[in-house]
Amino acid sequence: MRKLTYFIACSLDGFIGDEHGDATAMFRFLDEEYIDFLKAEFAETLPTHARRQLGMDHLENRRFDTVIQGRASYEVALKEGITSPYAHLREYVASRTLGTSPDPNVEIIDGDLTGRVRELKAQDGGLDIYLCGGSQLAGALLDEIDELVIKTYPIVYGTGMPMFGTGLDIKEFILDSVRTFGNGALVRTYRRKR
Repeated sequence: MRKLTYFIACSLDGFIGDEHGDATAMFRFLDEEYIDFLKAEFAETLPTHARRQLGMDHLENRRFDTVIQGRASYEVALKEGITSPYAHLREYVASRTLGTSPDPNVEIIDGDLTGRVRELKAQDGGLDIYLCGGSQLAGALLDEIDELVIKTYPIVYGTGMPMFGTGLDIKEFILDSVRTFGNGALVRTYRRKR
């Protein structure tokens, strides 16, 4: 069965952005060492236009072949005129309000989100599924998340958008690895305790 991996950036106090979801304060930690790590380990999580700029558009997908993101995350790309931000992956956007997809590569999930994710996870072959965000989507899919990859940056927002944006029951995960970087960032990987 394919895994659903929530790959997310957050502050030390667990916020993925400020009150409006703006995460640009974390961009200052994208130095050469960190970008090299992302290119080597999580290349598929970089948007297609960034992969092109970094000379990576020729790379085959090794970890993920599908991305699911929420409407608010998708709208960040739409505001830039990008209708298929992850063209190198199968793209799904969870939205009850977006209506029809502005791009043939992007499928809108406007009904049974959990059911659709379970279908994707049960598909034979293929790579894992990248849960891109956001907060509400991660909260809605918490029971389906098999792995957390949390990129923590050495900043404190104080308030903002939490990693999981709904009231939740306690869920346990097991720490698999921690990677530290010279810029103060760290990447922790957890698997769901079943």
